[in-house]
Amino acid sequence: MITVNADGKIMVRRCLVTLRPFRIFVLGIGFFTLCFLMTSLGGQFSAKRLGDSPFTIRTEVMGALESRGVLRRMSDMLEMLMKRMDILARLENSTDFHKGDEARFPLDRFQPAAGLMERIQAIAQNVSDIAIKVDQILRNSLLNGKVVEGRRDQCEVPRDPKYPDCAGKVEWMRARWTSDPCYAFFGVDGTECSFLIYLSEVEWFCPPLPWRNRTAALPSPPSLPRVQAAFQSDLARLLELIGTGKESLSFMKKRIRHLAQQWLRAARRLEQKLKGRQRDQKHILIHIGFLTEESGDVFSPRVLKGGPLGEMVQWADILAALFLLGHSLRVTVSLKELQSHLGVPPGRGNCPLTNPLPFDLIYTDYHGLQQMKQHMGLSFKKYRCRVRVIDTFGTEPAYNHEEYATLRGYRTNWGYWNLQPTQFMTMFPHTPDNSFMGFVSEELNKTERQFIKSNKVSSMAVVYGKEASIWKGKEKFLAILNKYMEIHGTVYYETQRPPEVPAFVKNHGLLPQHEFQQLLRKAKLFIGFGFPYEGPAPLEAIANGCVFLQARFNPPHSSLNHEFFRGKPTSREVSSQHPYAEDFIGKPHVWTVDYNNSEEFEAAIKTIVRTQVDPYLPYEYTCEGMLERIHAYIQHQDFCTTSSPPLPPKAKSPAMQSPLSPLALSPNATHLVWSPSASRDPHAWPPVDSLQVWVSETRHACTETCRQRGLVCEPTFFRFLNKKEVFLQLSITCDSTEYEMNHLYPAVAENVHECYLQKEPLLFSCAGYNTKYRRLCPCRDYRKGQVALCRDCL
Repeated sequence: MITVNADGKIMVRRCLVTLRPFRIFVLGIGFFTLCFLMTSLGGQFSAKRLGDSPFTIRTEVMGALESRGVLRRMSDMLEMLMKRMDILARLENSTDFHKGDEARFPLDRFQPAAGLMERIQAIAQNVSDIAIKVDQILRNSLLNGKVVEGRRDQCEVPRDPKYPDCAGKVEWMRARWTSDPCYAFFGVDGTECSFLIYLSEVEWFCPPLPWRNRTAALPSPPSLPRVQAAFQSDLARLLELIGTGKESLSFMKKRIRHLAQQWLRAARRLEQKLKGRQRDQKHILIHIGFLTEESGDVFSPRVLKGGPLGEMVQWADILAALFLLGHSLRVTVSLKELQSHLGVPPGRGNCPLTNPLPFDLIYTDYHGLQQMKQHMGLSFKKYRCRVRVIDTFGTEPAYNHEEYATLRGYRTNWGYWNLQPTQFMTMFPHTPDNSFMGFVSEELNKTERQFIKSNKVSSMAVVYGKEASIWKGKEKFLAILNKYMEIHGTVYYETQRPPEVPAFVKNHGLLPQHEFQQLLRKAKLFIGFGFPYEGPAPLEAIANGCVFLQARFNPPHSSLNHEFFRGKPTSREVSSQHPYAEDFIGKPHVWTVDYNNSEEFEAAIKTIVRTQVDPYLPYEYTCEGMLERIHAYIQHQDFCTTSSPPLPPKAKSPAMQSPLSPLALSPNATHLVWSPSASRDPHAWPPVDSLQVWVSETRHACTETCRQRGLVCEPTFFRFLNKKEVFLQLSITCDSTEYEMNHLYPAVAENVHECYLQKEPLLFSCAGYNTKYRRLCPCRDYRKGQVALCRDCL
């Protein structure tokens, strides 16, 4: 039996405790060495990988000497540790461990310590060998990169007239390249070369550097083969794409489910109408900016409290239409998702996107447009032609053109985007300069229509207004209406009845959509009190067999005289609460009267009580009408390629210098049409055959001029009118002709015989008038019930 004294036990414990952390320390040194070697050696070739910083080689080569020094110091340290362990072992062996025969310890108990020192010595030798190999690799790397490094250290700002902004941009980078982390993300490190590489390869203000391999620096992913769009029949996938978490999203999903069968029937009818026509599938991003937290999202909390639903109705219908047409969709309602889908680099949004935009189209609103501009850098200017802006009230060209809006006082918080005006898409076709997007109302089948006619209550009226504030000050109208009809309201309240609603009104509170529809199917009258403007509810009421009674505004409401429109990018004069219902539907379904005239108001109510009307829904607000319209836009609207007028016929005489106009006088000599002998641009849309050129009266906009002739103004045709020859064809005398920026041009000041042509194509506008000018107006025909499309546009 071996005996051990107390001192020996304590020494053993101390030795073991000392060796355990030392082993951990040695393992840590080894692990650190391995990681360092992987980083250092792997980094020498990292600049050859696509997508790495163009400055990786420079940075890593400059650290090569330091890398070798670290390896050598590690080797020396391990050797010193080994020597000290050896001395310690001998010292302990000759003192504490051999005090007497009765305290004999077998030395094999300390063999682990000896083995540990052997392993330390082996690690030190390996590190020394690796240091030698790394030294050889780094020497080769330095030799190979010597020529390139010499070029990098001698970068000078090029003087190229094709890149006039290069020097100024380099100067800006010198002062502010640290202002946004995105510059460092793209490899900018404060050197002149890094500025020039960034400005020539990431942005495009400087010419490419001759010694740069641009193919390696900017890889272009192979373009994916185009897939043909196929009509969809399962809306479940769309509901998944919309997501959850907001009351507004829940509302939109409920609406899509409710109208699902109508959407599917409409999609089948349009598919048959197109007869297998080839359609490319588009990759589309839908970013609903007003629902993001960054924009405040004031809508979602008010969905169940009587807040406005018109925007969400329209977005739900847009989503359904795009999905059923067979396009690939991504839906976002957060800024973080938007940045991820676009490929926004880390930073503050001053740099372009990391990759080419993966979407053919982006549907958003003004809030989303602002968010994209803030985070896309120069890529926003490059890709803005793919954006479609859902814009309820419209944006006129005078407000859209930044320079013109600033100079002429049209600048607002919502305008100055310099987009093509038809990229803005409205809820109603009130602004021909913009595209009409619209929404849908529920259609009735034959059985439902018959049921409504037989169950109408001729003495029942429903007031248009879910917020109590709308009822304030309307006691006089309500008292007159109460003499003839039972009045119902749907005003939101939580605990107590709103005091603005008179006691004789039967208030149902805020109703779910299907219950509100049932109420409309019983009522004879749907009456508006001037607000809200241009919502979907009046169309729903008319579709359910109601007569819509609304106020005429005199003078018309506009941004000049009404707070609601102030700041909106339009000068449109709104003559009633719902101009579309007044102009495009009219009597007997829509009555527009002066509410300040009690006699006229009461007479209208008496007549409405006696009038029988059937449910009516304009085709353009059916599911099929909206599908048809969006299909045509996607197929034909291309704002990324500039179109030019067709070439005129060859002149008979070489001496003729001015091109012939493609227009000709109509047979009755009242207006111009497209000449049968003129060539036609096969890509022009709408087709030029639908064009008619009319001259407006003073104080008349082109919108009104065309409407008076049963036509609609078509702004894409202005480019054919913007010629001096057109004035001559219309027998207009021009003593002088000037090119200027003015949203009313082309026009003529007849009293002085001065003619004006448009200098800036973005300012071609159907809107606007002046007592001084008669305007040249491009008009076209349109399909019955579908004002957005000409007869041959589909």
